[in-house]
Amino acid sequence: MKTKLTLNLDKEVIEQAKLYAKAHKVSLSKLIESYLLSLMDRSSKAGEITPLVRSLSGVIKIDNDFDYKRRCADYFL
Repeated sequence: MKTKLTLNLDKEVIEQAKLYAKAHKVSLSKLIESYLLSLMDRSSKAGEITPLVRSLSGVIKIDNDFDYKRRCADYFL
């Protein structure tokens, strides 16, 4: 279901957005809707583990008492 939304934006931003939408043969409403959907899609994927990372999990075995902070400090000093 479509519903109306009122936005208060800088006049220059609106004009530039209209030109962009026209150049890409899309309505300004569709452009904004697509942008908002892309934001929601990105935020839902932010915590997602990619297949590459998943395939690398467990490749390196380290001791339980391994102190990575100390090792980093030793490396950089």
